[in-house]
Formats: sequence, C-alpha cells, structure tokens
Amino acid sequence: MNKNSTSSQRRDFVKKSLTGTLALTAGLSGVTSLLSSFSTDNDNGPMLLTEVPTAANEKEFRMKVLGPAELSLATSQIAVSKAAQKNAKEFAGFELTEAIAVTGVLKDLGTPVPPMDAKAKATLAKIKAAPAGSAFDKAYIGAQLENHEFLRDLAQDYLGKGKMAGAAEAQTRHLATLALAVFKEHVAITTRILHELGA
Repeated sequence: MNKNSTSSQRRDFVKKSLTGTLALTAGLSGVTSLLSSFSTDNDNGPMLLTEVPTAANEKEFRMKVLGPAELSLATSQIAVSKAAQKNAKEFAGFELTEAIAVTGVLKDLGTPVPPMDAKAKATLAKIKAAPAGSAFDKAYIGAQLENHEFLRDLAQDYLGKGKMAGAAEAQTRHLATLALAVFKEHVAITTRILHELGA
C-alpha cells in the first residue's frame, strides 16, 4: 500500500469517526450560543494560542475545535497553491482535506461558527501577505504548529477531567481521544518542517 493510499484511508477513517461521534452528541445535546472563549469583549480575543485552553464539557470542546479548524481551513486554502517547500506543500494538502471534513461535519450539526478574533485575523493577514517561498512556508507552518498545540492542549484538558455522565460525554471522549493523536502528530510534523525550513 502506498503512502498516499494510507493517508487517504486514515483521513476517511477520521472523517467517519468524527461524523458518527458528532451525530450522536448532537442528538443528545443542543448547541447553544457560542461560549465566551470565542466571543470576548476585550481586544485580546479568545484564548486561541495565548492561554491554556480548557473545555468543561463535550459541547464546549466541540465549539472550541471549530474556530481553529476554520483558521486552518482558510490558511491551508492559501498554502496549497503558495507553499514552496515540498513537505510544507504536502502538509497543506493533507491539512486542507482534514479541515474541510471537520468544519463541514461540525457545521452540518449546527455548531455555531465563532467570529474570527483579532489574533486569528492577524495570523490570516500575515499568511496572505507573506511572499511565496521560505517566508510564506515559515509563516504557514508556524501558524499550523501553534494551532495544533492549542488543539492538543484543549483535548488533553478535556480528557484530563475524567469520565463525565451522559452518552454525549462518553462519545465525545472517544472523539477527543482520536483527535488528540492527530493533533500530537501534526505538532510533531510541523515542528520537523519548521526545522527543515531553518526556523
């Protein structure tokens, strides 16, 4: 089995697992207005990339995944055509596919899309403005590293709270466990690519 086939099968597995788990959780708990972590009144915006992320329950975990996934989607759409270094370009393609799957499933389930905060807007603007080549690759992969560190820490926090009552919580723990492995993998991959780029 070749590398592309294995990666494709893994993405299909992640998407199917995510779809099944979120369908169960959506049926068991309604989605309410976006929590304060993604809609703050101050200029600092949400916790994204600046504080240790927390998720008190399955609903909060799902909501807090969507904002970074939206940022990843937007930046990866740019990177698939603008990235120059081989591994950065390959990562962008894989990340775009995964971000489309994750955001699509969450939106289909009615998860509210958080407004993009000042930090995310600045990250997106920096990536849009970076000239193609090494500068762009470093900006994109650096943003992906920070994004996946946030998601990794969020999943670890949620899972660290232990088992909570309810089928929705149990199913989302399964999702978070699966997602945590992917988040850790992407932290390792982006760290390696940044090293290759001399960052």
